[in-house]
Amino acid sequence: MKRCPSCNRTFEEDWLAFCTQDGTTLVQESPARADEPPPTMLSSAPPPPPAGDWMHPSGGLGSGQVQSQPIPPPPPPSNPAGSSGGFGSGQFQPPQQMQSGWQPPPPPSAQGPKQGLAIASMICGIFSVTVGWCCYLGVISSPVALGLGIYQLIQIKNNPDQNGGKPFAIVGIATAAAYFVLLAIIIVIYGAAIFMGALNK
Repeated sequence: MKRCPSCNRTFEEDWLAFCTQDGTTLVQESPARADEPPPTMLSSAPPPPPAGDWMHPSGGLGSGQVQSQPIPPPPPPSNPAGSSGGFGSGQFQPPQQMQSGWQPPPPPSAQGPKQGLAIASMICGIFSVTVGWCCYLGVISSPVALGLGIYQLIQIKNNPDQNGGKPFAIVGIATAAAYFVLLAIIIVIYGAAIFMGALNK
């Protein structure tokens, strides 16, 4: 005969090696003697005591009796509006509708201020003072830069919300004016040289 040491269940089959209940290895049980006490069964731990005050009324630890403190009833709701003609104490007051004072901002517009003419003015002005000296191309590009820059500044002044690019327009006007000033200086120097050469002959 074999016995399970955990559940004390006995099995008559000799070929069994494990308990069919919990899988514990079976042990060979010797025949009980007359003077041997009966086997004891293991019991689980006692359940925990319920939550409560374990203090004795005299202040010490009690003898295991649970003494729970009574829960006081909630105070009645106070309504200061009862004395001024509103809802009285204990009466139901309907919730007031919430007023939303905050509104989400509008989505930003995908189209920004127009500054294409200002950028074109700056490009023509820079072209005039750099590459414009070749074949006198600046004579064509610098007036374009000057006109576009002045037109864009007028548009910015009239409607600043829709038009932008003031720095670009200023750069275009400045470079176009610089080209005209340098061209005038070159013409004056060249003319003076020709005049002085004619006098020396």
